[in-house]
Amino acid sequence: MDFAKFEDRLGIFFKDKSLLQKAFTHRSFINENRQGALEHNERLEFLGDAVLELVATYFLYNKYRDKTEGDLTSYRSALVNAVTLSDVAASLGMNEFLLLSRGEAKDVGRARQYILANTMEAFIGALFLDQGYAAAEAFIKKHILSLIEGIVANKAWLDAKSFFQEKAQEIDGITPSYAVLKETGPDHNKHFTVAVEIGRDRVAIGEGKSKQEAEQSAAHQGLKVKGWL
Repeated sequence: MDFAKFEDRLGIFFKDKSLLQKAFTHRSFINENRQGALEHNERLEFLGDAVLELVATYFLYNKYRDKTEGDLTSYRSALVNAVTLSDVAASLGMNEFLLLSRGEAKDVGRARQYILANTMEAFIGALFLDQGYAAAEAFIKKHILSLIEGIVANKAWLDAKSFFQEKAQEIDGITPSYAVLKETGPDHNKHFTVAVEIGRDRVAIGEGKSKQEAEQSAAHQGLKVKGWL
């Protein structure tokens, strides 16, 4: 894989090229290529998640000085959730550079969205290790935090689950329910797939690292499907 093309695209050039490659290496690729010396990206993902949360929190704290803790938490959740991160990753062309097993490479649906979000966090972790906090902060501000104006304007920061319930009760007269469709991964890195339903109608499906995050994702998708945003 020629990661130099990705570096050229971003204008970010790694001193340690192995860190960049590791950021794009999914566990499934390692399982299928055990003879190599590669490592998967889960430790980098763990680090990048923390760096992203700190940068986003500090940014929002300074930008919205009149907002409550609850509002800031909602803004941050809208910025760093799997849907937003996967969209940013896709816009940067990260899909082209993923190192996946043959099976994972065939799946371009919701599972790929989750992989892209994790890869974005791993990339941030790799950039932090390679070039320090300032470089990671600059990348996050340019590609992720720049979305906040649109998120606030479109009310994408609202508690999607509560908003969806209000709309469902108001329009359909039914309280929505949530069903866990799938739970995968080890205890330290769970992945939940959840459906939101109105009566017998399955409206949308969401994913996340917890049931709560997956329910929020499903509710947000449901708001889009219903045209309630």
